[in-house]
Amino acid sequence: MGLPTHTAQNGSGFLDTGTARLKELGYKQELKRDLSVFSNFAFSFSIISVLTGITTLYSTGLNFGGPVSLQYGWFIAGGFTMIVGLAMAEICSSYPTSGGLYYWSAKLAGPNWAPFASWITGCKLSGGCLHRNSKRFGHQGKKEMLCCLLWFFKAKFNIVGQWAVTTSVDFSLAQLIQLAAAWNLVGVVVLTILIPLVATERASAKFVFTHFNTDNGDGINSKAYIFVLGLLMSQYTLTGYDASAHMTEETKNADKNGPKGIISAIGISVIFGWFYILGITFAVTDISYLLSEDNDAGGYAIAEIFYLAFKRRYGSGVGGIICLGVVAVAIFFCGMSSVTSNSRMAYAFSRDGAMPLSTLWHKVNNQEVPINAVWLSAVISFCMALTYLGSEVAFQAMVSIATIGLYIAYALPIFFRVTLARKSFIPGPFNLGRYGVLVGWISVLWVATISILFSLPVTYPITNETLNYTPVAVGGLLILTISSWILSARHWFRGPVTNVES
Repeated sequence: MGLPTHTAQNGSGFLDTGTARLKELGYKQELKRDLSVFSNFAFSFSIISVLTGITTLYSTGLNFGGPVSLQYGWFIAGGFTMIVGLAMAEICSSYPTSGGLYYWSAKLAGPNWAPFASWITGCKLSGGCLHRNSKRFGHQGKKEMLCCLLWFFKAKFNIVGQWAVTTSVDFSLAQLIQLAAAWNLVGVVVLTILIPLVATERASAKFVFTHFNTDNGDGINSKAYIFVLGLLMSQYTLTGYDASAHMTEETKNADKNGPKGIISAIGISVIFGWFYILGITFAVTDISYLLSEDNDAGGYAIAEIFYLAFKRRYGSGVGGIICLGVVAVAIFFCGMSSVTSNSRMAYAFSRDGAMPLSTLWHKVNNQEVPINAVWLSAVISFCMALTYLGSEVAFQAMVSIATIGLYIAYALPIFFRVTLARKSFIPGPFNLGRYGVLVGWISVLWVATISILFSLPVTYPITNETLNYTPVAVGGLLILTISSWILSARHWFRGPVTNVES
């Protein structure tokens, strides 16, 4: 069996290679294909959003290991994330469709397992979509008010952002998402330089690169355990790069540019994220005070760092609040990009009849945008924000399901590629050659490892209040997914359905 040609010819010449490959896979070109490789990269980069992830979870890394966990944990997580990204990019090159991981699993699992493989991946991926809207602030005390305000900011303006994306004539989706990427890049550079420059007290290089904080107040004394928990800040941030795959039906030459988007988003995020961590950590001089709920930010470390830097130099912390505003705008762009990517998944799922009211969500307007799927994603995002006001436990359960669900969704098609499709997989223009299987297995093992790490207790002794309910939440989703397959979906769901003869 030869390689896919990835080209097709019409009356006026050659089609875009992504359009040609999409037709080979059995789908019509219904969405507007006008995104460049930079725009594709920008979607994933804006969802990873190191300004959002690192800022919101810096306290976790500072508490569990401090500078050592922050610095070296970032590179460990970043290295393995790049390996996962390479494995995904190889598959994306062969199957550049909006369905992404869901479609990949169906094709790689083979005809006998395709419906079940795509169903379970789709369910995990749908749960993982919640992760895109769950990068959050703090855990308790005064930080809750800040968290709620930022959630409403993000949820409300997600809807405004989607209105702009779907109705604007002069300011296209490509331009808006490029602005989002630029904001994240420039924001990181500005804050990395500004905060340590303004701070009147700075940490030494020895502290930044060698200090290991064991005073976490959570009853955990093992340095290895502490480092592992600190690592989660990095791994939680470095997710969402599958967005490049979900935007491939709107990306020019997607079989080449989709993989480039995935890999470049991870690589640039790792580099810029490290500089951001480095710059902020040079402004850290008293970890226990920064994490104390008695400080001005209620224990929200990075907000206190910003505030103190300006207050001690200028007598006012207003500058620090403005810096947080820069982060808040990045959160908005993260949410906007997330909702857009999620809508493309909803579009792909409904195209295959996998969602209730599929014909409604699959509808494309005159601007070649799946408008109903966009609004569905925006409304779900807003409703998720509302749950936090009613129950933090419920919200935490959603976050747990989302985080691990997304990682499992990443791993499933890779697992099928290195097992069931090891000999039958046909690579696209981007491929890893003989290293593809090795990279795939490392990716699967890493996802299995971090899934266990996310389930570990973070406070001792373990009580009803301190128990990590992640395994319970994820287990519940797994039971629900398999039960829905056995009781219903296996009777009617057949996996991806082509709408054009290949």
